[in-house]
Amino acid sequence: MRADGPEPTGDAALRLTWSAISDVGRVRKDNQDSGYAGPWLLIVADGVGGAARGDVASATAVQVMRRLDEPPGDDAQERLAGALHRAHDRIAELVEDDESLNGTSTTATVGLFDGRQLSVGHVGDSRAYLLRNAELSLLTHDHTFVQSLVDEGRISEEEARVHPHRNLILKALDGVRDPAPDLFSVPLQAGDRLLLCSDGASGVLDDDRLAAVLGDGTPDFAAVELVRASLEAGSSDNVTCVVADVVTDDTPRSDDLAPLLVGAAADLPRTTGAGVSDTARRATGRPAAATEALPPGAEGAIETDPEAVRYAPQPPARFMALKRLLVLVTVGGLLWIAGVAAWSWSQQQYYVGEHEGAVAVFRGIDATLPGGFELSQPYEVSDVRMDGLSSYDAALVRDGIEAAGLDAARTVVDNLAAQQFGG
Repeated sequence: MRADGPEPTGDAALRLTWSAISDVGRVRKDNQDSGYAGPWLLIVADGVGGAARGDVASATAVQVMRRLDEPPGDDAQERLAGALHRAHDRIAELVEDDESLNGTSTTATVGLFDGRQLSVGHVGDSRAYLLRNAELSLLTHDHTFVQSLVDEGRISEEEARVHPHRNLILKALDGVRDPAPDLFSVPLQAGDRLLLCSDGASGVLDDDRLAAVLGDGTPDFAAVELVRASLEAGSSDNVTCVVADVVTDDTPRSDDLAPLLVGAAADLPRTTGAGVSDTARRATGRPAAATEALPPGAEGAIETDPEAVRYAPQPPARFMALKRLLVLVTVGGLLWIAGVAAWSWSQQQYYVGEHEGAVAVFRGIDATLPGGFELSQPYEVSDVRMDGLSSYDAALVRDGIEAAGLDAARTVVDNLAAQQFGG
């Protein structure tokens, strides 16, 4: 296989040119992201797990899945699904061998190119984008708590970007639960540009800014500038960007383009004297975080360090028999403390809803526990009647309108009153 791109297969007349960069960022001391870019395969994985060392999970996933970097057949989605499950199983083996890794997990966004289309496998909140004719399209769907609120119409995309739980993911490769990846294919054409990135970039750059930076220069330049723009926009996370152009097979080939392994997965000695690492060093004024040009098939060890936990469904702790009772007592005490803290927090939340046919400010959260225990109660009942609202406003109130605090909730009620009474 040529290092600078695949030869056309059959009637395929397209190939990829690519770049990749991963930066530890300005806040975290360790890089939990991993990435890969090659002639047939693009990957971004963002490790999570706190003290369980998410970089182990992301690096393991990339090391397992980068074996896909060869011409796929007609079963590209099946191969992607198989590789994601193998990575999931490998993480399970690591946790089985080392209890300190219990709770480690990683996102995974993977693109497998066949010369005509990109098959995508996706778990978590790393993202894949397509830039075509200066129009940016988000290909993947975040598996996050906040995205579920957006899907339900409870908050807007703009509100999601600043939501306090915006980093809480609901699905990951963790070695415990079936990852159930999203699998789909996207037809490509010459001139397309692909971006796979961790939430260190997509979480701070809106679509207009992403499109503007992504549409400029070579893949090398765009990848570096995306990292720079993310850090300047205030990203507090690791930032990993994989950029690939779709070109016709007769496009001149670069002599030094080779597969790239970046981030936590990259710990092999650099095999080329120049490349994205050197470009990034010049552009950002500091070394890029672990960016390596690799010969296909090379393997290496993994260095690891902790990152903040952000995966919601953490697997249960594995108790040792002699310590079980003590651990259970400790956990019970912690759960009680957590319950008290959660209740105290809930009583500082407010929303606008319906109470006996009137619009009211509720204190607490709009939820009911098993057994019918309500987590909220009316705090202020207004003179605004539900039957005097428009059907649209009434539906919003019945669903519950979240508010940032008591004053914000009262403002919502005042606005509804003004519409009803004309004040």
